[in-house]
Amino acid sequence: MKLQRKNRLRALSLGAVAVSGALALTACGSDDTGKKASDGSSSTANASSIKCDDAKGQLLADGSSAQKNAIDAWVKSFSQACGVQINYKGGGSGAGVTAFTQGQVAFAGSDSALKPEEVTASKKVCSGGQGIDLPMVGGPIAVGYNVPGVDNLVLDAPTLAKIFDSKITNWNDAAIKKLNPDAKLPNLKIQAFHRSDESGTTDNFTKYLIATTPDNWKYSGGKAWQAKGGQSAPQSAGVAQQVKQTSGAIGYFELSYVADGVKAVSIDTGASKPVAPSTESATADIAAAKVVGTGKDLSLQLDYKTKAEGAYPITLVTYEIVCDKGNKADTLPATKAFLRYIASEDGQKVLSGIDYAPVPDAIISKVRTTIEGLS
Repeated sequence: MKLQRKNRLRALSLGAVAVSGALALTACGSDDTGKKASDGSSSTANASSIKCDDAKGQLLADGSSAQKNAIDAWVKSFSQACGVQINYKGGGSGAGVTAFTQGQVAFAGSDSALKPEEVTASKKVCSGGQGIDLPMVGGPIAVGYNVPGVDNLVLDAPTLAKIFDSKITNWNDAAIKKLNPDAKLPNLKIQAFHRSDESGTTDNFTKYLIATTPDNWKYSGGKAWQAKGGQSAPQSAGVAQQVKQTSGAIGYFELSYVADGVKAVSIDTGASKPVAPSTESATADIAAAKVVGTGKDLSLQLDYKTKAEGAYPITLVTYEIVCDKGNKADTLPATKAFLRYIASEDGQKVLSGIDYAPVPDAIISKVRTTIEGLS
């Protein structure tokens, strides 16, 4: 599987370069887009299955870098079919929400649902309506590491919390040895990397620590990193790049950013076997999510404390944030057409081929209904 993923990344990163100029995408988070599925088929959909309706012109969007690779793959297919130019900046969830509530973008991506004050702010740009959360992309938050000679690493929540809070500082620490009795752990300083920008990935990663090991992670959580120490980098791609080039490094980012030189930690959840991040193990966790949003809002509550066999606990869902009512007339047709495509069966099929998890049927069906009612 690792060899297949490496080959996909090499081949498709070249393809992404070829299409990036045509799509006018801002390269803020992705260096490995447009991958192929494990069966060798294209991760992009048949353009003939996309309904363009009256879509035209250009859409500006910003937000989650976690979904940047998915957005790039979707945009490639949609733009080819409909001729609409979509510029998704991928500057992070915090930047996306701010751009949306200031009326600068047609839609935003965020790995955290809108807060009440953000919903209030959105009413100023959504004439007669408000911003709503539409879950569109699922996936695991991989804990990537670069430790020479260690190909398989198991960590649990308390150990992760102590590493990212600068309480465990060396790779041959007794706590890590206990979880990895057969590994040759070097006497090497741990270099822990976190996000420098406000990030829903940070929010979900720290929610996992808060839920599972509150005695070892005494921070309130949120999009901004709060723990002391460590090093930072912008967007998921930035953290992944730092881990890749730094011996002894560890960081958190989406599975689609795990590439050559970076391996992913398996998590000891209390199940019979440690669980590695994968689309399948993330789906097993996300399938238990509950819709907690009200009205047309479809925000979810994830189960970070799962001990189910084969369920990976550090997951996130990325929401597309859009006005339920009061969308701008010149961008509404293209926005609805794009959202309709990415929520469709064909659009969701793209995800598993590029290391994301499709949204469970029971939830994505509600998303599709909501999209049709946007005005």
